[in-house]
Amino acid sequence: MEEGIPTRMGDGSLTRMTRSEIKADIEAGTQAAAAKAKVPPLSDVEQEHLLDIYASKARFTAVDMGEGVIISADGSGTRHIGTRQNDMQCFEQLLGADIIELWHIDYSFKAVKTVLPFEQQEMKDCLNVITSPMQYGAMPDLGRYTQPDGPIANWSELMPLGKIDEARDAQLEAVEQAVDDMVFVADGMAAVGADGIDLDTTGAAGDADFLAALRATEIIRKKHPDMGIEMGMAGEFVLGMHGQIEYDGRRLAGMWPLAQLKAAEKAGATIFGPCVNVNTGKSGAWNVARAITLVKPCMAEAKIPIHMNAGMGVGAVPMCRYLPLDAVSRASKAMVEILRLDGL
Repeated sequence: MEEGIPTRMGDGSLTRMTRSEIKADIEAGTQAAAAKAKVPPLSDVEQEHLLDIYASKARFTAVDMGEGVIISADGSGTRHIGTRQNDMQCFEQLLGADIIELWHIDYSFKAVKTVLPFEQQEMKDCLNVITSPMQYGAMPDLGRYTQPDGPIANWSELMPLGKIDEARDAQLEAVEQAVDDMVFVADGMAAVGADGIDLDTTGAAGDADFLAALRATEIIRKKHPDMGIEMGMAGEFVLGMHGQIEYDGRRLAGMWPLAQLKAAEKAGATIFGPCVNVNTGKSGAWNVARAITLVKPCMAEAKIPIHMNAGMGVGAVPMCRYLPLDAVSRASKAMVEILRLDGL
C-alpha cells in the first residue's frame, strides 16, 4: 500500500494523498486546462517534475541558488507595523520584495483620485527611504462607477430586466470615467517621481474593465514613456459582461492569458501578470498543473516580463487567510522552474 503524503487542498486544508493520486491530479489538472483554453497539455517530463515537487514531504521547498526571480509585491504598506512607510521598508529589507508598491486601503483609482495629494506626499516620503523601484497600485474597479455609489446606471441591474443596450452603453460610459481617473492618478504619481503604476485585478468587472485598463495604459505610456506599467489580471478568462467590445480588432470577452498578454503589450504595459483562479475543492497539485498549462503559451511569445499572480486564491496558492508555507513554496517553485517566469 502506498504511503499517504501530506499535501494541501485549494482551500488550504491539509490532506494526505499517495504519489499515484497526486500524479493523477496533475494529469487531470493539465487536461482540464488544455480542453478549456485549447492549449497543449504539459509534457510527461513537466508532469513528472511537478510530481517530484508535490510528492515531497519537505516542510518548505525552493528553487536552486541563482534561479530566483523578481518579486513585485502588490499591497505592501498596509500599516501592519507602524506607518505605511515602515511597512514598505519591511517588505524591502526583511521580506526581500524587489518592487515595492504604495497603495490606499480603498484600492480603487476612483477613490484614490479624491485623496491624491495625500498619496503623493506619502509616495514622495517613501521614495526618500526606499532603494527598490516603487510603484503605485489600485484597481480599475469599473463597478465603482455604478449607482448607488457612482453616477452611472448599474448594468448588473439593467441586464436582468432585458435592457441589454442600456447596460452596454452604461459600461462604455464607465470606461471613459475610469480611464480619466487612472490617468489622473498616474500623472500625480509621475509628478513626485514614482517608478511605475500598477493596474491591479484588471478585468474584474469583465471586458469593459479590461478595455479601460488598456486605454489608460496607452495614454500613460505616451505621457510618461519612462514609467513602468504593471498590468495584473483578475482571472484566467475575461468575462463578457458587455460581450462586443474589441481592442486592436479582437474581442476582449473570452480572452485567455496569451491573448490578454498580446493586448497588454499592444497597449504599452511593461509587466504582465497572468492570473489563474484556484478551485478550492481540488488539490494543490491539480491547481498548479492547470495554472501552468494556461500560462505556458505566454512564455514562448512574451516580449515583456511575465510576473505570475501567486497569492491568496490565485496561481495555485490556497484561498485562505493565512497561507501555508508548504503550499506557497511548492507553487512558486513549480511556476519558476517549469514556466521560467520573469517574476512572481
